[in-house]
Amino acid sequence: MKLILLLSCMGGAQKLLKRIALCSLFFVSGFQLYSQPVPTLEENIPYLVTFGAKADKSWGDDDNCQIFFFVVPTSHTAPVFFRVYDPDTGGAIDEEKGECNTKVRFSVYGGNGCYTNKDARETQPIGNYKSGNLLASKLFGESEKYDKKWYTFGPFNPSEGEKVDNFGGYIFKIIAQGITGDDGNLYKYYMSMSQTENKAIEGGNAFTYEYSFRLWDDPRNVSHIYPYVDDNVISVKQTNFDWDNDGIIRIISVAKNGVICKTSGDNNWSTSKHAVVDEEKNTSLDFQFVKRRSPAVKNNNVVLYITNQYGELMPFFTSPIGGVPKYKYKIGVKKKSP
Repeated sequence: MKLILLLSCMGGAQKLLKRIALCSLFFVSGFQLYSQPVPTLEENIPYLVTFGAKADKSWGDDDNCQIFFFVVPTSHTAPVFFRVYDPDTGGAIDEEKGECNTKVRFSVYGGNGCYTNKDARETQPIGNYKSGNLLASKLFGESEKYDKKWYTFGPFNPSEGEKVDNFGGYIFKIIAQGITGDDGNLYKYYMSMSQTENKAIEGGNAFTYEYSFRLWDDPRNVSHIYPYVDDNVISVKQTNFDWDNDGIIRIISVAKNGVICKTSGDNNWSTSKHAVVDEEKNTSLDFQFVKRRSPAVKNNNVVLYITNQYGELMPFFTSPIGGVPKYKYKIGVKKKSP
């Protein structure tokens, strides 16, 4: 299934990036232990997903391509590695459509234009989205060798990424793209200090402009995404597609305790707008994906992206900036009339 989430905000993407750079303490405090895996523990998302080039779009992947950016802080000078969990197609984790015939290519890019080229930050794989220097690439098909196992790209010198001052470090890009077939490839990433182990890089983080992921089948598991609201945001707009009425999407924030978003059925679109109050500025919102219990929806895949009021895509980080928002209860007290 497919869901597309649009978040309209006041204030440009560059303002957000500057604020994030000024608030770099978020990257070097408690988040370094959790920001290396993609998806993170806070998101509670089981897997990323990319389908083969011939897959039916209604299965939940709109373009058979996913682009992630990884930030290596300038303070880190040792080699870095990018690890992919279960990169092959077929096997215990992946979503097969009959006989597995899918191949997915994972490619690592760095160098000038890797991130700053506008085509790399669009939702569709068109133009020069493969900008920068190709550092490593591998095509994965059906193979027991990598089923439920890690494959490692690297080592890379941090300076092989593109230095972007707003992020306080070097940016690498990983593109996962379905080349052939119609099956779904489910996988995870980890940016590591080690070729053989998942060892976090202090101050590292990851972000994307379009997120394709699998929801849990168990309705007791709630998945999350955390868009950041700067002090120019006055409202948000979410639009979703092909949600299949799989429960609800709700917003939790420091000022909202479960605002319900309008959701779509099968193969149609739905949208709703939600005001942002002063208490929510300079915090993250928690968009929660709560599955229905009955009848169960299995193998529900989701695609989402975020835009501002100008239609510019906004990045969201895999760990919430400022922490997971908690609703602050307010108790009204009135004086009793004499």
